[in-house]
Amino acid sequence: MTGASTRLLHAGAPPLRAGSGPVNVPVVRTSTVRFESVAALEDHHHRRADGERIASYGRHGLDTHRALEDAVTQLEGGHRAFLAPSGLSAITLVLLGLLSQGEHALVADGVYAPVRRVEQTLLKRLGITLEFFSPARADLAARIRPNTRLVYLESPSSLLFEVLDLPALAAVARAHGVPVATDNTWSGGWFHQPLKLGANISIQAATKYIAGHSDVMQGIVVVDSPALARRIASAHEALGLTVGADDAYLALRGLRTLPVRLTQHQRHALQVAQWLQAHPAVERVFYPALPDDPGHALWKRDFTGASGLVSFAFRDADATRARRFVDTLQHFAIGASWGGYESLAHLAAPERLREHGCWQGSQPVVRLHVGLEDPGDLIADLGQAFAHSEEAHTLVAAA
Repeated sequence: MTGASTRLLHAGAPPLRAGSGPVNVPVVRTSTVRFESVAALEDHHHRRADGERIASYGRHGLDTHRALEDAVTQLEGGHRAFLAPSGLSAITLVLLGLLSQGEHALVADGVYAPVRRVEQTLLKRLGITLEFFSPARADLAARIRPNTRLVYLESPSSLLFEVLDLPALAAVARAHGVPVATDNTWSGGWFHQPLKLGANISIQAATKYIAGHSDVMQGIVVVDSPALARRIASAHEALGLTVGADDAYLALRGLRTLPVRLTQHQRHALQVAQWLQAHPAVERVFYPALPDDPGHALWKRDFTGASGLVSFAFRDADATRARRFVDTLQHFAIGASWGGYESLAHLAAPERLREHGCWQGSQPVVRLHVGLEDPGDLIADLGQAFAHSEEAHTLVAAA
């Protein structure tokens, strides 16, 4: 059997025609699909209604979109993939596709924060209830109600990288006939295979590691069965979700180098995480690949690597000093996203941290996305930022 890297490189590749063809799938842009007859148009509509991936209109996507869908389906080991304009729209697609008025979903409390805004601004108005719970501290089985229709997870979590016991949680949900969806953006789909561990739906913001260059907004949903594909396809059609062919092409191009980029991100992030652990200004480092991280055993069992995201909590520092630290960084740009080649720093909002049941602290937390720059330069940059923020604090205290 061929290796995962080989399959990923060749998934969705264009076929040879008349003995030759391009390496990359061409960018096929269109708003209108032409048909040779009314009968052909009607045939396309019927086949699409039966679940076949065929376009009767440009919004449904053509060759470029199909190639990306095929490649990500291969990456995640699923049945079918759906493209959306952003990671958040992919999440919303799943929530609206699987939940109806009067129904209930259990959601891990460490998920991507905008999920809570979707609940507040949209789902509540539709009579859909999301219940946020701490997977490590709460009994999932006891929380499942007769009207529970979804368990929604994210592992590791968005800011503190709490690793969940996905196989155990999925087994509980399965015993109650409840599907499990999980956000798999942290691993890029390369270091983690949630569908093989019991999840039914894997969601990614292709904006992040799949595209890999901070120039694409896109979300992807991968399902494990024809039954779920029909439900998601119905919501996808009703919501009118689509992505441009150029963005689909860029995401597919990024996907081809995903393994080598993530390997480099991991190598650099581990060096930064180990350096932070030894720094006197740091109380704790959040990175599952570290042996003393609380989620390390689960990470080692269920993952094949770690990405470039590292968070740390300050020791004896207030918000002012933390802000000064971030502002002083030179190689780390200030930004809330991640997944591109560049390093980023993000000061976590206290209210976002308090949403995590695993968070018991009060000190500031900074999330770093460790990019592809020389790790020595990144560590030196962090060192000067710590020194500058401490020096400034000393001067202010003396005054």
